[in-house]
Amino acid sequence: MIMSKTTTKEIRNLSDAEISEKIEHLRKELFDLRFKQATRQLTKTHRFKEARIELAQLLTVSNERNRSNTSS
Repeated sequence: MIMSKTTTKEIRNLSDAEISEKIEHLRKELFDLRFKQATRQLTKTHRFKEARIELAQLLTVSNERNRSNTSS
């Protein structure tokens, strides 16, 4: 389930569908991480930060594309 670190350039090269799929996947992963933490089963606590950062990058690119599409 661990994803490699993606750069902003790599994210910008993804299609809208791929970005939406990754956003959905990361949201599910964050939910699972919170659940594991609550039940004391979480061992890789650093995944929280990595997942949140990657989610923020994906949402930023997605919002930029939506804004450019509506203004054009």
